[in-house]
Amino acid sequence: MIDIKQKPCGMYMTNCYIVKVDGEEFIIDPGVDATKWVRDNVKNPVAILNTHGHFDHVWSNAELKEFFNIPIYTPKDDVFMLLSDPFSQGTPPSTPDIEVVGDEELKIDGVKVKYIFFPGHTPGCSAILIDDVLFSGDFIFKNSIGRVDFPYSNPQDMKNSIEKFMKIKEDYRVFPGHGESTTVAQEQKTLPAWLNYI
Repeated sequence: MIDIKQKPCGMYMTNCYIVKVDGEEFIIDPGVDATKWVRDNVKNPVAILNTHGHFDHVWSNAELKEFFNIPIYTPKDDVFMLLSDPFSQGTPPSTPDIEVVGDEELKIDGVKVKYIFFPGHTPGCSAILIDDVLFSGDFIFKNSIGRVDFPYSNPQDMKNSIEKFMKIKEDYRVFPGHGESTTVAQEQKTLPAWLNYI
């Protein structure tokens, strides 16, 4: 049984998630001003999971890591964004404990956590599958996709990632980095049209 708490944080209303499975809690994408809400709503946090390295998804990494003494998991190709603040946003630097490479299935305190690599929005952009829920970060949103006109974005990678997503057979629930939840089947209906706009 999975329990999900969600709060849009910061000026970009970035969804921070607290995901509870078998008594273990995962903090996904703690962005700007997420720390107090997370501290008020967790009892047994075991890890911080980043879908990608943009500042509005990792801003509170360091504070929460220090407060709870828990590890940070980040896609390897986006680690540089956590360390160097490439967009000069004043992002507090954080150091991942685990650098996730590509599609990688992890066991964290007995819970299966699968990273699925969907680059394009960022070099390391990934979705995180826990139970039957896909936390898609800024790869896809309800009826939309992540932007590919930022520094370090790659339009061709995004096209390849959409084609990869189209092959998913399970109709997972999808909880994105911004906006409302959706499903794999729902997004598979509209995603092919985006291939013509990228």
